Amino acid sequence: MNAMTDPGLYRHLDEMAPWNDRLQVLEVIGIADETPEVKTFTFRSDAQTWFRYKPGQFITLELPVDDGPLMRTYTLSSSPSRPFSIAVTVKAQPGSVGARWMFDNLGVGARLKAFGPGGEFTHHNHPAAKYLFISAGSGITPVMSMLRWLNDCAPGTDVSFVNCARRPEEIIFRKELELLGSRMPGLSLSFLIEERSSRESWFGHMGRIDAVRLPLLSPDFREREVFCCGPEPFMRAVREMLQAAGFDMAFYHQESFGAPPVEPAPAAFPELPANADAGTAPAATVPVRFSLSDVEGECLPGQTVLQAARASGVRISAACEFGLCGTCKVKKLSGEVEMNHNGGILDDEIADGFILACCSKPLCDLEIEA
Repeated sequence: MNAMTDPGLYRHLDEMAPWNDRLQVLEVIGIADETPEVKTFTFRSDAQTWFRYKPGQFITLELPVDDGPLMRTYTLSSSPSRPFSIAVTVKAQPGSVGARWMFDNLGVGARLKAFGPGGEFTHHNHPAAKYLFISAGSGITPVMSMLRWLNDCAPGTDVSFVNCARRPEEIIFRKELELLGSRMPGLSLSFLIEERSSRESWFGHMGRIDAVRLPLLSPDFREREVFCCGPEPFMRAVREMLQAAGFDMAFYHQESFGAPPVEPAPAAFPELPANADAGTAPAATVPVRFSLSDVEGECLPGQTVLQAARASGVRISAACEFGLCGTCKVKKLSGEVEMNHNGGILDDEIADGFILACCSKPLCDLEIEA
């Protein structure tokens, strides 16, 4: 029996459970070319569950490359208003190992482990009467998820959308955006192109977004909740432009996967001060038990649970490694930790005993489910 005739595919939503990233994997059900270097991969759950997330959130894919599993985080370009599948839209940047592997190896029917969703870059956290979406390149993916949700659930919402690209043929989702522009009465859509193309004529706006062009494209931008996503130099230019225009930055939000400055890793046994007694001992290590692996390990002073796991030969999936993506979430069975995360775990998950291994340091003997 093939997928098209399998009656199990036609279950109602209330007959299905939400996707559980610890129990189920994703199956590729569609691949679409968006631009010459951008593809959209659409997935369903192998257990026929549905997907619960907020528009603008991301997932982490575990890619089985030759050198071992490679963790890569991608924003969901799909909308939770259509919960039976999810999609990521990926650009193959120069030197991009993960995206190039996906382009060369993923086909319909391929299966991947994935973790998530995570992230706080979503308009659901900042309800407003009017929005301004500003994107560049593949940074369009989270705001496209938000726009798709608005089209399905609140099509009359006042949205000003400014999308920037280098050339006309590099505009991701161009045809769909133009279609939405004709269907959503509150959507004002603007494309801003840097260079003309030999492939097609262009009669729209040219140049880069700046203090002159923004008021032309969105005259009332100071009255809007702003969501911005794109390369870091682009987002920095938008921030500085808005600040110079007197915009209240409390209403500005941006997506970024950049890590904070990395502190030097602690030495296994820190050097003693010059005036310390010769008999002074370094701080004690902390025992850590990994219950599922049946491994007894130890955490050196200053180390995280993730570092201790690796030193003990225990594998905990991890991607960002600074407390944002939530991939390294594990259950704490006993003990206490100091955890400094960046939004990759929810308060109710912490209350249930979960921690992020990448940013948790044991305070006493610890046992975790890994």
